[in-house]
Amino acid sequence: MGRLWTTVGGKRRPTAEGYRQMYEKYQSSAKAKAERASRNKARRAAISSGRVHKGDGKEIDHRDSNPRNNASSNLRVVSRYTNRSKKENSRRRGSRRNKSAWGR
Repeated sequence: MGRLWTTVGGKRRPTAEGYRQMYEKYQSSAKAKAERASRNKARRAAISSGRVHKGDGKEIDHRDSNPRNNASSNLRVVSRYTNRSKKENSRRRGSRRNKSAWGR
């Protein structure tokens, strides 16, 4: 096992191995597993209803960005580009995360 952290310019930063370890730890957490299972369930439902097909370049978008909310009113079929360029709720103006930055 190599180094997980390094110091660059006086700041402590993860190395490539450190990032990999953090990624693996998150992906194996109960929260990540539940969200992934919910996304897969939404995709399977859309395939069985004929809304999407394997290899068609379409994805199932959760309008409110909550992967556990699989209500039909919250799901829509969009292109891969549209879905992956969608801003996360935490990055939107007025988000609690960015309140101090936008409140100026």
